[in-house]
Amino acid sequence: MYDLLIQNGTVVDGTGAPGFAADVAISGDRIVKVGNCAGEDAAHVIDAQGKIVAPGFVDVHNHSDAWLLKTPHLVSKTTQGFTAEVIMADGISYAPVSKGSIREWVTYLRGLNALRMEDYTGWESLADYMGELHGRNVQNSIPHVAYANVRALVCGFGRAKPDDTEMKAIQSEIAKGMDAGAVGLSTGLDYIVQCFASTDELVAACAPLAEVQGLYVTHMRYKHGTMAALREAVEIGKRAGIPVHISHLKGTSPAMIDEIMAYIDTVAVNEVDFSFDVYPYLPGSTMLNFYLPYAAWENGPLGVASAINRPEIMANFARALEHTELGATHLAWTALADNKQWQGRFVNEYVAARGVPAAEALADLLIEEQLATLMVVNQGDNDLVLPFLAHDKYMMGTDGIYQPDGVIHPRQYGSAPRLLGWAVREKQIFSLESAVRKLSGYPAQRFGLTRRGELHAGWFADVVVFDANTVADRATFTDPHQTSVGIEHVIVNGEAIIADSAPLTELDARRDAGNLPGRALAFHQER
Repeated sequence: MYDLLIQNGTVVDGTGAPGFAADVAISGDRIVKVGNCAGEDAAHVIDAQGKIVAPGFVDVHNHSDAWLLKTPHLVSKTTQGFTAEVIMADGISYAPVSKGSIREWVTYLRGLNALRMEDYTGWESLADYMGELHGRNVQNSIPHVAYANVRALVCGFGRAKPDDTEMKAIQSEIAKGMDAGAVGLSTGLDYIVQCFASTDELVAACAPLAEVQGLYVTHMRYKHGTMAALREAVEIGKRAGIPVHISHLKGTSPAMIDEIMAYIDTVAVNEVDFSFDVYPYLPGSTMLNFYLPYAAWENGPLGVASAINRPEIMANFARALEHTELGATHLAWTALADNKQWQGRFVNEYVAARGVPAAEALADLLIEEQLATLMVVNQGDNDLVLPFLAHDKYMMGTDGIYQPDGVIHPRQYGSAPRLLGWAVREKQIFSLESAVRKLSGYPAQRFGLTRRGELHAGWFADVVVFDANTVADRATFTDPHQTSVGIEHVIVNGEAIIADSAPLTELDARRDAGNLPGRALAFHQER
């Protein structure tokens, strides 16, 4: 007798091959049969008549690190069909850290992940952090090695180039992270600490990845210009001899998109093993402190409050804001209750109410909030992202940022259903089978999730059942906390976490026992 039998559905197996009629039988944490199971018995049966049976979806770029730690079931993600999260993106996370540096990271990352010092249990290494997640969440997770954390751990938060001894220590720490199961090295070259890293430094830091062909995954130097940043990323991968994956790659005009695509198709794919992700929206979201000049970060996050008062830093902050559409950027989340009234309102409204120049108003806000302010830049034509979604080297990365009481970007709730609904049914830019591959088989293969991402006997039973005719995103920029529709069943390692479109909340009580179905996975290891 099987533990679970999904009958009468159309299997779209994650390879991109045409869907076919078949049943999927599961015992324990594995798929044991994909085929005709008529007359066979199971403890539980799902009738998938008229529905699609697909592998669980993999989100290769997100900011779920702390939320996976703080809450056993991140419903905004599981109701999209995501069974695995690749965490520690953009080179910034909560590991590795030291007992002395954790306060810096909690301060810096609160707008993205909302971890509090009361949530810190003493971990330091990447292995320690992943041990905190294993069995304590309904989703699987697998980490990057976050470069800012490593560089700060070895060199502090300043701009000085690592000397030979420090580079050896950086490489040693990255090697430890790879041994702990990381998929590769993530960087965010517009963000803290890593903004000071040179191309040569990054090539040297990637040396521990070469033997296992770990990925160089990068939020490039977008502030320097997309094409220059893209060329640097490819150069780093080529010189280090490793694959390159670009985070949230977009273009803001048809000419820019044509230039990016021509470079990918004629240069990048011939220089390195290349891929990229993006979410199916053009508007973006990040921390307000993103616009601070790099010099503000030289003494770490806890040093920003004093640094921001320096005249040259305020002047450069003002220059950065001159190139920002404050009338199309809304405050998405603030930590302080006194500022909650401004959530969902445009930044230029806040500045006008203060009656002072934008740089002064927003510097004061950042100091008040101890940097913990999130924004959404809601401008641009969503159709400009379609060429990226259609590209063969594209896979899903939501870049989702969750704050339960914020007016956050709808990508946190709607990315996967939007790909299956808006992109497939409305825009018809690719087939349903291709969309499922971009959500499951391709990212699982690329990020080393062994025996996941496709539906085969002997593979792990991460499965999604959805209605291809109704699956859709409902979250909006003004009302983002709306779960998607059409995702009916989600199974992780053989255990249901969504049934009949509803989260199984009774699972939450098992968190402290550490026996929830989600696992800490490892790069090209069967776990």
